[in-house]
Amino acid sequence: MKYELRDNPGLVPIGFYGFQHFLSMLGSLVLVPLVIVPAMGGDQEDIAAVVSTVLLVSGVTTLLQTCFGSRLPLIQGPSFVYLAPALVIINSPEFQGLNGNNFKHIMRELQGAIIVASAFQAILGYSGLMSILLRLINPVVVSPTIAAVGLSFYSYGFPLVGKCLEIGILQILLVIVFSLYLRKISIFGHRIFLIYAVPLGLAISWAAAFLLTEAGAYSYKGCDVNIPASNIISEHCRKHASRMKYCRVDTSQALKSSPWLRIPYPLQWGTPVFRGKMAIVMCLVSIISSVDSVGSYHASSLLVASRPPTPGILSRGIGLEGLSSVLAGLWGTGTGSSTLTENVHTIAVTKMGSRRAVEVGAGVLIVLSVIGKVGGFIASIPMVMVAALLCYMWAMLAALGLSNLRYSEAGSSRNIIIVGLSLFFALSIPAYFQQYGISPNSNLSVQSYFQPYIVASHGPFRSKYGGVNYVLNTLLSMHMVIAFFVAVILDNTVPGSKQERGVYVWSEREAARREPAVVKDYELPFRVSKFFRWVKWVGL
Repeated sequence: MKYELRDNPGLVPIGFYGFQHFLSMLGSLVLVPLVIVPAMGGDQEDIAAVVSTVLLVSGVTTLLQTCFGSRLPLIQGPSFVYLAPALVIINSPEFQGLNGNNFKHIMRELQGAIIVASAFQAILGYSGLMSILLRLINPVVVSPTIAAVGLSFYSYGFPLVGKCLEIGILQILLVIVFSLYLRKISIFGHRIFLIYAVPLGLAISWAAAFLLTEAGAYSYKGCDVNIPASNIISEHCRKHASRMKYCRVDTSQALKSSPWLRIPYPLQWGTPVFRGKMAIVMCLVSIISSVDSVGSYHASSLLVASRPPTPGILSRGIGLEGLSSVLAGLWGTGTGSSTLTENVHTIAVTKMGSRRAVEVGAGVLIVLSVIGKVGGFIASIPMVMVAALLCYMWAMLAALGLSNLRYSEAGSSRNIIIVGLSLFFALSIPAYFQQYGISPNSNLSVQSYFQPYIVASHGPFRSKYGGVNYVLNTLLSMHMVIAFFVAVILDNTVPGSKQERGVYVWSEREAARREPAVVKDYELPFRVSKFFRWVKWVGL
């Protein structure tokens, strides 16, 4: 590592590395709003507003986590773990055929579910229950659970890239070339292509699409790109409507219409709506989000800290993630806030583990969030490029999940069978539920890549209790939920040694308190630490 957890190399290097850290994770921070807002019926201005809100909440929650949570240099943001349940709620039958502003109505429903689930996660952390749950969470559980999150969105990725193959494939190839073939090329001591593979690939493919648009490659005689496809009369124009929509880069007005100054504020979409069945789904998802964070805490601590955190410190971090998601629910980001899985990869690549650098980067993010044009610029990224980037991001997420197996005996037949069964059933059981699809008598018009999320209202559970049906059909149609349950049951019932299972080793509280380096790494600042010494189950 160039800089470890408590290193402070100076203002200029810290500012540079902090901004670099966040820029290298740009895709993880901003791609989720670009998926869920259009699914809710939001327009380009709504996307820009939500992106700005995500930047603000991410900056604030990252500062809170580095100061009062785990104190590890981990960026907080809209986790992909929350994406599937968000899409399920968005595509619930009660929201189909709404009149008026669908976006604000559905966003308030999401806010209510996220706030309840976040409060549950905060209680799970600060009550010390997370320390008990830790006994069940090991690499063999974390690995397939996180891998299933990445693999579950295969129906969204390339089908949307196919709307404009030349741009989408170019984007994918560029990111692959930068992150793999050019990864060892160093410029001024920095692996530029590996660190900035996503933003570099996006910039080049966007420039190529711009040149093709200006050259008239996607202009068709007598056809106006601003006319909705449903209003096009000419058969010639109707034939090319899809290419004009997805290949051109001048169809979005988000950048022009965005104000220079826009400050996101709580309840900006209205008062949250609370529904029990949606809150229950999100509560279970918050547990899986916590499982994801456990793996990130352990892996990052081995890179930057003197020793892994104690179970109490980990519980404190999970509790703060719950409070952070409450903020995400109040401000209306559309998903909960969590430790981004990609943190570990970014720290390993950049060799930057300084807590202060991440804090400075978070401050920059807060400043950018109030510049409305930033959100407008991001909102104007063509959807084909978003889908192409997500193909890479979700593949990375699956691989990062599987990489947790390095802490166990990956060649053990026990672990191979458990992980294999977890991943297979994570794909197969949801496929059984999703085969029900949309009922034949339904008039709903839903994009093919959203149809798996309609199962909540058409799954096999059809008792007289509608809420129970919704919860069971929804949870059992989610890949990550199945992977988690299969893995946690098998790993904790099939005999195996600690070495074979790769049980996470956390620091013991009393031993950690006797080591000055560990105390400096994790002790809370100011007088807050005195309170957490009293609350022993979440302190150092």
